[in-house]
Amino acid sequence: MNGAADRPNLTFGPKEEPGTGTPYARYVHLATLHSLQQPRSKVHAEYSFIVTTQVMELLFDLLHYDWTAAQQALREDDLTAALAALARGAHTQDVLVSSWDLLATMTPAEFNAFRSVLGEASGFQSSAFLRLEFLIGNKSERLLQMYEESPAEYELLTAALHGPSLYDDALALLARRGVKVPHEPSTSRHRPDPAVEQAWRTVYTDPAHVELVRLGEALLDLAERVTRWRQRHYASVKRTMGAKPGTGGSSGLNWLKQAADQDVFPELWAVRNEL
Repeated sequence: MNGAADRPNLTFGPKEEPGTGTPYARYVHLATLHSLQQPRSKVHAEYSFIVTTQVMELLFDLLHYDWTAAQQALREDDLTAALAALARGAHTQDVLVSSWDLLATMTPAEFNAFRSVLGEASGFQSSAFLRLEFLIGNKSERLLQMYEESPAEYELLTAALHGPSLYDDALALLARRGVKVPHEPSTSRHRPDPAVEQAWRTVYTDPAHVELVRLGEALLDLAERVTRWRQRHYASVKRTMGAKPGTGGSSGLNWLKQAADQDVFPELWAVRNEL
């Protein structure tokens, strides 16, 4: 089930020469886009799997665009622009979460019918997704090892690992607005910090910082949607393949469950216990 002779007779779109086609086709590179779906089996479910994961990858890029725009606005003390970018990102996240609908009902028999052609390929290896994880502070230098033979991806992820996260820039804005935040960017996963929790408590209880409350709520919108994504991922995998190890060698369901239980921006959740 690995050779070209085994592939289904599917039409992937017109084969156009560069510079031809309608202005729309040229603008969005339509011919190229519709030529990228190349199943390795004759199983219909594999085509759905490829299309859905490619859509997710494009949405990862869009979300990175949204979040880095918010990050840049925070650095420029433009809270209005930052909130607008985070709102756009929330819509992107909603579409990402909903995209699991395309795979959620795939049966174990359907997935197993083409799983062998995936080899060691796994969504866990997505550099675009990992870059998003780093951007929200869920960092791990160990994960860079899988990209050591991919220089371009390794360089981008190394920069994301060592650069400030979106949360770091939000806390830096709080500090510039007069809120005491003894916090420094790190290359490891952000862990709950009582000092950061106290900073957000000050924001939420001091009327002078009402604008920063809007930032806290926008970040919580982001965090909640990350959790929804992880929970939907977990449920979809549990339904499709159960507790079997992941194709890329990960622990599969157990790893996804741990990720789903991990809060993003934990201080924003913890401070609600006292408000």
